[in-house]
Order: sequence, then structure tokens, then C-alpha cells
Amino acid sequence: MRRKELTEHQWSKIAPLLPPQKPKRGRPAKDHRGLINAILWVLRTGAPWRDLPECYGPWQTAASRFYRWQKIGVWQRVLGELQKDKDRSGEVEWEIHFLDSTLVRAHQYAAGAKGGSKSRL
Repeated sequence: MRRKELTEHQWSKIAPLLPPQKPKRGRPAKDHRGLINAILWVLRTGAPWRDLPECYGPWQTAASRFYRWQKIGVWQRVLGELQKDKDRSGEVEWEIHFLDSTLVRAHQYAAGAKGGSKSRL
């Protein structure tokens, strides 16, 4: 196992929450654990998918699985179940552990763009 990849304990928590490795039809999917490690590498480094090291396999496979799972809600389900598990064991303090997805759009003039009205003195 490489540094900063999923441990056995982490994998045992996530694996049951993922889609089946072998779908009802078609060929089996590439190993979920390896692809999740690839996805975590990209998210951790901030590198583009194309810069994924070869040891993780083709970047297209990791990227397509990431976006497909995002579209069908796999990541949301994994996060929700992990939060429930930690909440049951009392490890989450909801007063300090939260995500805020507030988005405030500003017009281009609000960013200090040249032009616009001149202040009158």
C-alpha cells in the first residue's frame, strides 16, 4: 500500500456503499479500490486528470467513474452513511462540523473592473 491510500479499515467502511463490482450485464468494472485511490490522488494534489500517475491506470477510467458516480449520487450516499456512522458513535459535533455551500455571485463591476460610474465629489 502506498502512502496516503485507503487503509483496510477505511476500505471496509466504504466498499459496501459502492455499486457492485460486477454489474448484472456487461463486463466487470475495474477494481473500485484502485480507482478510488486514483480519484483521491487527483483530489488531494489538485492535478488535472491527465497527470494521474500510470500506476493508477488510465486517467480516463478514473475520471469517467468519478463523474458517473457523482451523477448517480454515489458520493452523496457514501458521505451520508459515513456521517451517520460517526454520529452514532458520538464523534461528530454538529455545531463545528458542517459544510456551507452558500454561493454569492457578484457582477463584474463588483470586482473592481475599470469603467463604471465615476464618483462625484
